[in-house]
Amino acid sequence: MTAIQVQSISLSKKIFLCLGVIAFLVVYFSPAWPDVTDPLGKTFILSHQGKAAIGLFLLAGIWWVFEVLPIGVTGITIGIVQALFFIRPAKDAFNDFMDPAVLFIFGSLIIGAVFTKVGITKRLAYKMLVIVGERTSMIYLGCFVITALLTHLMAHTAVAATMYPLLLSIYALYGEGNKPTKFGRGLFIGMAFVAGAGSIVTLLGAARGIVALGFLQEMSGVSISFFELTFYMFPIGWLMVFLIWGLIMIFSKPEKAVIPGLREKARELSREMGPVSRPEIMAVVIVGGVILFLSLQSFVSALAPFNKAAVLLVSTVLFFVLGILNIKDLEEVPWNIVLLFAGAMSIGFCLWQTGAAEWMAINWLGFFKDAHWFIFILGIAFFIMVMTNFIMNVAAIAITLPVSLVVAPYLGIAPEMVTFAALIVAGMPFLLLVGAAPNAIAYNSGQFTSGQFFAFGIPASILLMAMVALAVLVIWPLMGMPTIL
Repeated sequence: MTAIQVQSISLSKKIFLCLGVIAFLVVYFSPAWPDVTDPLGKTFILSHQGKAAIGLFLLAGIWWVFEVLPIGVTGITIGIVQALFFIRPAKDAFNDFMDPAVLFIFGSLIIGAVFTKVGITKRLAYKMLVIVGERTSMIYLGCFVITALLTHLMAHTAVAATMYPLLLSIYALYGEGNKPTKFGRGLFIGMAFVAGAGSIVTLLGAARGIVALGFLQEMSGVSISFFELTFYMFPIGWLMVFLIWGLIMIFSKPEKAVIPGLREKARELSREMGPVSRPEIMAVVIVGGVILFLSLQSFVSALAPFNKAAVLLVSTVLFFVLGILNIKDLEEVPWNIVLLFAGAMSIGFCLWQTGAAEWMAINWLGFFKDAHWFIFILGIAFFIMVMTNFIMNVAAIAITLPVSLVVAPYLGIAPEMVTFAALIVAGMPFLLLVGAAPNAIAYNSGQFTSGQFFAFGIPASILLMAMVALAVLVIWPLMGMPTIL
């Protein structure tokens, strides 16, 4: 029999493992925290379960950032702690692990696996490299631009799943095997960041836009059309794309400025692939049909009731029915990523359902109720930016925006300004892998750790807040958006 190799946890990881547990226990056993009152005079009491949810929130954040355990195992721990400490019933805590959003991630990963298996991603990668050439800086830019463009037409999760295998094919030509490099790190982290930046430009990139505009219309009577949102968000989204490219070039400048002979090698590899195969055609038709259906949901009311995850999973079933995938492919799904997102959904719903998230939002906004209107908007943006790294961006919007829209008129702020500022930051969680599916998908490349992602996310988040300030003070007023009432 072969002896099992037991891997010991490093001292630094043991320290942060204990730190997360201590943070949870300190919050859990602390005396009751004070109530808060919203701008309408409603009092919010933080229950014992809500306080415990905040403690779990800290534990998960510490463990995820410092990767003391596999990120999927931390996700499982979130459900376990909720059940054992009676924060929420076990049924609720673990039901979130099969939430439609988690299954959407699973379906997106399957699409990526199909594109890799049938060769579509290699074909696209070779064609793109022929166009962008041999300079690694231009390869970065080409990949980022394609990612951003696709998020205008389809959900950024699906885009990340589509781009991921394409980037793997491109990286394979870098000549370093699977070894982590600066180029690999920048390629995948940049893709995740840019997927968020591009997704704010249209309502097709993510569900958060529809939710925010719904609150705006219901609470302020202001209606924003699909194209009006795109008009205001286009310069912001694309400025962020190019700024992210610059940031990646600074902090992850490739070891090689040029890959000699890459263009000719890409041409040769493209020719060797021959004509488009039948499996490639079937995969494109199936995925194209799903994307078309999901895109039309924003315009055709009869299609709106269909659940996005269910529609996407139709493609998963068809891949197996048609023999494109088999049981071995299913077993190779990166379950670490699926469990990561399952845990993220569970902690998000935990914070929401226990009232902890709302209590935190009202507490935070209380600091800015008498502030200058510009400081108030930045305060909202900062809170949503932090929260959306831990919980669904839709939930971050749903928790914070209604309170913000109530306070805004008292400070003379136009509701459009508050809503659009919130949408910018909600789309770009740059700090934690759980903040958005593209972050987790990029992590699967093995080119960076969660700590490295967090380190990259700090300057990116500072840049994001600077972009909010620029949009609020300069860009949107010049474009005609109301600033103050």
